[in-house]
Amino acid sequence: MAGHGADEHPHGADRLCEAGDRVYSRAVRRGRVPRRDAEPVPCLLELALLHPDPDDMDWLVPTSPQEVMTRLLRGMYDEVSASRRRVGSAVAAVEWYAGLGDRVRPAAPAAEGPAIRVLDGLARIQAAMDEATQACTNEVLTVQPGGIRREAELSEGLHRALALRGRGVRMRDLYTHVARHGQGLLNYLELMGDAVEARTLDEVIDRLILFDRTVAFIPANSDRTMALELRHPAIVEYLVTVFERLWRLAIPLTAPLPDTGIEGISHREQSIAALLAEGHQDAVIAERLGISVRTCRAHIARLSETLGAASRTQLGVRIAQAGLDGPPPSAASPPLSVPDQGSRTAR
Repeated sequence: MAGHGADEHPHGADRLCEAGDRVYSRAVRRGRVPRRDAEPVPCLLELALLHPDPDDMDWLVPTSPQEVMTRLLRGMYDEVSASRRRVGSAVAAVEWYAGLGDRVRPAAPAAEGPAIRVLDGLARIQAAMDEATQACTNEVLTVQPGGIRREAELSEGLHRALALRGRGVRMRDLYTHVARHGQGLLNYLELMGDAVEARTLDEVIDRLILFDRTVAFIPANSDRTMALELRHPAIVEYLVTVFERLWRLAIPLTAPLPDTGIEGISHREQSIAALLAEGHQDAVIAERLGISVRTCRAHIARLSETLGAASRTQLGVRIAQAGLDGPPPSAASPPLSVPDQGSRTAR
């Protein structure tokens, strides 16, 4: 019965339902009411406004209105007192936290922002890059993967590069060897003059931009519509170390690529051969070297012809025999000879 009343009569003694008001008023006027009259309004029993008549359990007698009023006022007083205590506790807590905040030393320059920040959308990425460019005073390091740089990509960051050059900031850029064949990059470097030094490698890591060795930007998804802005000193230092090691291995853009020492095999084909020997598929090799899959397969075809291989399996053997399955030989190394091409039949 109690549960039934709680569902259908969700109120307190301060606001009775219409049916409860009628039954209670009748009980006060008459001194008691039959128990059956109160069955539709169990709230009166739950709120102790009616209780059984000790002389006859079939009847219910009312609690006096004066006692009900006293009970209501006492409840209101208790609620007000509890609220005042909660307010007092909250004020004391605020004062304590405020005092604690005054004793904390301010963190290093607020302008530095969080250690890792996610930049969602090209507009936010560009804005963060512009902000870092304006704050940069010494050096910018970049890694630019992919192949030939498109004019749109070069134009996108040209305003930042010119602003940096105007302030005497030095820039070092790493590209793949394929980028050497893009006229747009050559025009860009000619425009920038001595402010930019560029080197190339067979393959590089994903895009990386470092400003003054204090803030770095890296992609956060494959289509580069999200980026991470990194300011944690340990992370930035690690990325600088990665860049410097790649830089030492790279070849200045103004210097020619080293000769492979094997007649008829270019430096790019030697790189493809090494990746084939590692078991990579054509699409993976093309992506790592920054060339199209079609171009990659054309180089593989020339490799097969030069090495006298009639199948991919035989090509792997020929690559190993020619010593193309490892790093390029040094300039002091003697030229490697191409294995006998007398038989092109797969074994």
